[in-house]
Amino acid sequence: MPLNRDRAICLRKVEFSETSQILTLFCRRSGSIRVIAKGAHRRTKEGASKFDGGADLLDVGDCVFIDHSSRDLGTLTEWKLIDGHIPLRTNLRAMLLAQYLAEILSLLLGENDPHTPLFDRLRVTLPALTTPRVEEEFLAMQLDVLNDTGYLPSFTSCVNCGGKIDARAAYMPQRPGLICQNCEPAYTDRIAINPRLLGIAGSILKLPRVRAVPQRLPRLTRAQTDPLNAFLANQIQQIIQRRLNTARYIC
Repeated sequence: MPLNRDRAICLRKVEFSETSQILTLFCRRSGSIRVIAKGAHRRTKEGASKFDGGADLLDVGDCVFIDHSSRDLGTLTEWKLIDGHIPLRTNLRAMLLAQYLAEILSLLLGENDPHTPLFDRLRVTLPALTTPRVEEEFLAMQLDVLNDTGYLPSFTSCVNCGGKIDARAAYMPQRPGLICQNCEPAYTDRIAINPRLLGIAGSILKLPRVRAVPQRLPRLTRAQTDPLNAFLANQIQQIIQRRLNTARYIC
């Protein structure tokens, strides 16, 4: 079988045995793949040369793999670490946000479906999470994930009646999308969200871009981003019909 070579970011890892790992890798050209790295932790010259001691969550590396189309798992034959994101691992807030991005990408990306601009965005965003611009960078990346995978909700129309979101808006914990002020009374479990914040999210999506990266992001505080993060996390949870393990850490 042919060998595939690509650059990848590790979105998920499971220690399969004392020496092996099962990995979800987001590859620049190949998209999301699931592979087994046999002998990744093996303390031999051969194991060390092929896998650099194994991949860790959010590591960036050059990989060589065999895609077994008839099986659930491919086989990782080589992994060379390019960036271990050391600054990210020493910043708790940044690491939690990065883990959330890894989780939603592992769940929303279809296998073997390339999303090259999104890969490039993630490469830029991960180190940016350690800067003072962390909140706006994280929100912008989260919006891009939803937009690129086709799950971005409308910020301007009611999911119930199709009417315009105007003076007030809310969402329901058990349903994706927004509801307008006319439909609010029918839903007692609604959670209010300021339409001005929705306007900020919409404006970020319209910013000019250079190599897929939005330019001139507005400076935002957690008072602005936390309600949007909660709404978008709820949106994702309704899509995948399960709770996100890392959602409680982002807002």
